[in-house]
Amino acid sequence: MSNWMAKLNASTNVWMKIKSEIAIKMSEKGGFSFPTTPTKGRNGLRKIQTHGKKEDQICHDDSVPPVKAQTIDELHSLQKKRSVPNTPIRGESQPLSPSLSLSEEERHRQQLQSISASLASLTRETGPNVVRGDPDRKSETPRAHVTHHVQAPTLSTSDSGLKFTHILYNLSPAELYEQAIKYEKGSFITSSGALATLSGAKTGRSPRDKRVVRDETTEDELWWGKGSPNIEMDEHTFLVNRERAVDYLCSLDKVYVNDQFLNWDPVHRIKVRIVSARAYHSLFMHNMCIRPTPEELMEFGTPDFTIYNAGMFPCNRYTHYMTSSTSIDLNLARREMVILGTQYAGEMKKGLFGVMHYLMPKRQILSLHSGCNMGKDGDVALFFGLSGTGKTTLSTDHNRYLIGDDEHCWSENGVSNIEGGCYAKCIDLSKDKEPDIFNAIKFGTVMENVVFDEHTREVDYSDKSVTENTRAAYPIEYIPNAKIPCVGPHPRNVILLACDAFGVLPPVSKLSLAQTMYHFISGYTALVAGTEDGIKEPQATFSACFGAAFIMLHPTKYAAMLAEKMKKHGATGWLVNTGWSGGSYGSGKRIKLAYTRKIIDAIHSGELLEAKYTKTEIFGLEIPTEVEGVPSEILDPANTWPDKAGHRETLLKLGGLFKNNFEGFLNYKIGAENSLLTDEILAAGPNIQ
Repeated sequence: MSNWMAKLNASTNVWMKIKSEIAIKMSEKGGFSFPTTPTKGRNGLRKIQTHGKKEDQICHDDSVPPVKAQTIDELHSLQKKRSVPNTPIRGESQPLSPSLSLSEEERHRQQLQSISASLASLTRETGPNVVRGDPDRKSETPRAHVTHHVQAPTLSTSDSGLKFTHILYNLSPAELYEQAIKYEKGSFITSSGALATLSGAKTGRSPRDKRVVRDETTEDELWWGKGSPNIEMDEHTFLVNRERAVDYLCSLDKVYVNDQFLNWDPVHRIKVRIVSARAYHSLFMHNMCIRPTPEELMEFGTPDFTIYNAGMFPCNRYTHYMTSSTSIDLNLARREMVILGTQYAGEMKKGLFGVMHYLMPKRQILSLHSGCNMGKDGDVALFFGLSGTGKTTLSTDHNRYLIGDDEHCWSENGVSNIEGGCYAKCIDLSKDKEPDIFNAIKFGTVMENVVFDEHTREVDYSDKSVTENTRAAYPIEYIPNAKIPCVGPHPRNVILLACDAFGVLPPVSKLSLAQTMYHFISGYTALVAGTEDGIKEPQATFSACFGAAFIMLHPTKYAAMLAEKMKKHGATGWLVNTGWSGGSYGSGKRIKLAYTRKIIDAIHSGELLEAKYTKTEIFGLEIPTEVEGVPSEILDPANTWPDKAGHRETLLKLGGLFKNNFEGFLNYKIGAENSLLTDEILAAGPNIQ
């Protein structure tokens, strides 16, 4: 027992000595220690003594000064710096306007005044009370100026006149993500970082519900009647629908406002304002229109055209001209567009394209539904083609710069993209087939109606559960070889693409100017089984100017402008068949994409201009005798058909379909009282005895 106690005392003495040494060292460095003579603290615990540290030494606990914020809201406000959305690259610097010298408060006041004017009711003659900021973030919403665009009327005050409409102005993609995920059911972030959304009951455009105001001006200017996409309405009905849309938007706690541009040519660009109720719509247009720089946004002023997207609210079916709860209305005199009863974002994109088809020709600028790319030597090519012809695939070339994939202008300055983004189909998309589009689907991209795994959020591009028309909208700079700014010199080649499922058009033909106009006005391709339900054999499809649904003027007016510009700048026209060879669909084979690419390369390089040509019967097309990398026997379809009689019969059938389609354009003169040009174009069509 005594030995055990002796050992315990010895151990205690050793421990006390070690503890004393630790305390001395900690004291020297500035720290804490247990006193050698135990003292009691609270609840009987031993006190810890702290020691001052030398001023030139650092405390071991890495403590830092506390934040300067006094409240949690103030702390959150320190998280974010103030900025303005912009476009990555601006063109040549231009002198800034005097408006940039205004104070920030005054610029905000003018912006709100302009937006209030846009949302003004025509009957009350005043805009709503507007304030910037998110109503759900009270601490972040400053007390902005309340504005009206005119003096308040002498009518009695309404409930809507007492409320504020919060304006979420030119939000960034990150901000719009937050809004969509928090407030819009069906919005999710996919595994690639893109925002997946739903467009509601409408998953595509509603062409039968799109109307244009017919007035004294448009009566003579626009294309009306058989074959025209323009369905008329009167101004009173437009104003009824406008009032309905504006009242709906002003009844909301917040609306999204985008001020952006159309047309990369700074001389001919158009200022557009989009007022919408969904973050999805705002992000879509942020991507599809040209994004202003901070300086451009400060001096934006009054827009040239305004869209009121109240697509979540239906139109009144008892209103004159209405045939459903959906109506997309265009008033060219007022420079306004109203959307009711459809949330499909593509209506805004194509609605503005129609506006450009009206405004640009007035400036002698040709608006085009085409893809466009440019070689490293500055040679520009235009690609026209309907769905399934390969327009997107062939205009996206890693060896060339992409100017744009869908909408362009051809002016005295050259070509320019109308848009600031791309709107790509996603059905059956794969990284192998379309790597650029696949890789562009990342943060900032908005995806419509796609299906994804509920856990991993990986998109299944083959799933058509919601619709076959799945889409992705992304800024054009997401494409690696995009040319920014999206402008180029005058085109050297105009390529018309056709997917001929009848198998009688050559893989490539060089066109005369008259032939180019004829096939441009025709806008031919063919539908095959699988494209639409119920199709058992090839069906010819014609869409004037390769975009009849969007043009405003008669097709021959665009064709005349195309011919004039091609002649002036020495461009060559080509007809390229990406469809079948050796027989019609079902018996022949699809022309290999590798062969088509070789043909396109030969067009770009100028090789085909030096080739020898022979002429086909019926259509009178000039076809080259050889193209490097392409079997010579497939260049003339007559050589590939084992059934020669069947080939001629099918050729005559297709020629007849062309002539029947063109009858709708026979009574329209092209150019300034130039009937000879019309006769020349007619002679450029198929010759059927």
